[in-house]
Order: sequence, then structure tokens, then C-alpha cells
Amino acid sequence: MTNRTAPLFGTADASYRAAGELAGIRLLVADFYRIMDNWAGAKTIRAMHKADLSSSEDKLVCFLSGWLGGPRLYQERYGSISIPAFHAQWPIDAHARDAWLGCMHQAIELQPYSDEFKRYLFAQLSIPANRVVQASQARQQAAQ
Repeated sequence: MTNRTAPLFGTADASYRAAGELAGIRLLVADFYRIMDNWAGAKTIRAMHKADLSSSEDKLVCFLSGWLGGPRLYQERYGSISIPAFHAQWPIDAHARDAWLGCMHQAIELQPYSDEFKRYLFAQLSIPANRVVQASQARQQAAQ
């Protein structure tokens, strides 16, 4: 029998702490956008962003902070967010989702997270990524 002393990821601020809190999230996001800038597989999604990524970086850091159980910085700075509604301005298909997840997977692998948290985080990020594709497809079908 295993005696788990740390809270489970996804409860309270356990995921936020496992990600290294705000400093760790900033490193993850910096690596994510650096990969997006340089990885040929991300060319399509990179084109969806402005040349200056600083605003995108700040928004993703703020979002992930609250999403992982830490301070709700996105709401404080930018207001409420619906991930599918926010991404409605772009047609997000499976290829774009896979490129985004590819960048995130590479960025996660660069972090000093436990293997358990790396797997958990990637699996959790895949859920909203899939929802964005579903919402985009539904909008496209409704427009036809």
C-alpha cells in the first residue's frame, strides 16, 4: 500500500505547485512559444499569432496559473474566459490542435516536472484542445 503524502494533481493547488508555481509556469510558456517559433510542425498555428508574442505569453501564463489551481490572474487582468469562444476567431482543426499539443508536449518535456505530473498535465491540456476543435467544427457546420 502506498502512503501518498502530497495532494493529488487537480486538487487544491497541487498542480500549480507541481508546475513550479508562477515562475515554473512562465518557463513552460516561454519554452512553448519558443518551440512554436522554431518548430516547422507549428508553422500554421504560429501564423495565427501576432509577431510579438508577449501578450499571448502573458495570457497563457495567467490562464494556466488559475487553471492549475493557483492565483486566477487571467480573470484579474483580462476578465472571464471561455476557451472555445476565445478561439472562435480562428478555424481550429485537428492539425492545428496537434501542432499546439506538439509544442506543449515538447515544452513540458523540457521542464523539471516529475514524470507523473508531465503525463497528467499533457492529458489535462488535451481535453480543452479537443473541445476547441469540436466547437470550431460545430461553428463551421452551422455556417453551412
